Amino acid sequence: MNPRERGGLLFADRSAVMLKEPCPSRVEPDLVQTLEELREFEPIFHRERSGRSCEDFRRLMAEDYWEVGASGRRYDRDFILQQLEEHPPADAQAAGWRCWDFGLRRLGQEAYLLTYTLDQSGRVTRRATIWDKSSGPWRILYHQGTLASADEDDTDPPES
Repeated sequence: MNPRERGGLLFADRSAVMLKEPCPSRVEPDLVQTLEELREFEPIFHRERSGRSCEDFRRLMAEDYWEVGASGRRYDRDFILQQLEEHPPADAQAAGWRCWDFGLRRLGQEAYLLTYTLDQSGRVTRRATIWDKSSGPWRILYHQGTLASADEDDTDPPES
């Protein structure tokens, strides 16, 4: 990642994955290191850093973890763990999946919202994961994936 600074925010250059240039990632300069650390986990359950066993996934997920899938359905921690056990997740790198357009926002002292776009061989989703480090190692509190069109126009969120 080669960040360049504009107006106090760092913008990350990414390789062109889509036909249209994606909007730049936004992250406060003091959060760049945290962003790089969390990027190693994403997409969750599909990277070596997330682990490979259900016990690894159990440690990674908060007790009250839940998510909203691309379908709009809500899933609790037990359901996700059962699915991961019955259907071991694909390795994102081996499958050729691409992540880009990462952003990070601090929500609390040790809580962060990580956002990005994921292309799973043509299935494009916008992803959001809430991460927490207040009680030790990184834990996932919440995750959501929303289907997106690869050729839709993006607009930058308003600057605060």
